[in-house]
Amino acid sequence: MPINLDAYLGVHAEALKIRGQRTEVLARNLANADTPGYKARDIDFREALAQAGAGQTDVGLRATNAHHFSTADASGETAAHLKYRVPLAPSLDGNTVDVQMEQAAFAENAVRFQATLTFLSARFRGLLTAITGQ
Repeated sequence: MPINLDAYLGVHAEALKIRGQRTEVLARNLANADTPGYKARDIDFREALAQAGAGQTDVGLRATNAHHFSTADASGETAAHLKYRVPLAPSLDGNTVDVQMEQAAFAENAVRFQATLTFLSARFRGLLTAITGQ
């Protein structure tokens, strides 16, 4: 009887992908901590995971000016689940990055990424055990 790998892994494979994307966004925030006018962003993990689980397609955004930035990530998907972070204390230069908050979010995301990776690794080991019988 064939096994459905997507059903076996559950939502964890998609969660790992979203955690990786969130790592990139948080790293970008930290890299631009001193950039005047930079607006910190974050991924709403629950919303992104719910959207991935529901199988919905992202709604594309339309650029109305040639100077608009692309909303596509490296894989070509739009980043509809990206949100701007509301600053706790506004800065004079318009930058909304709070370095301590970004570092805390980055560390928390890294721990959750590792936990998801560990869970997936255990699932694959279990599958390998079932296949080899050892």
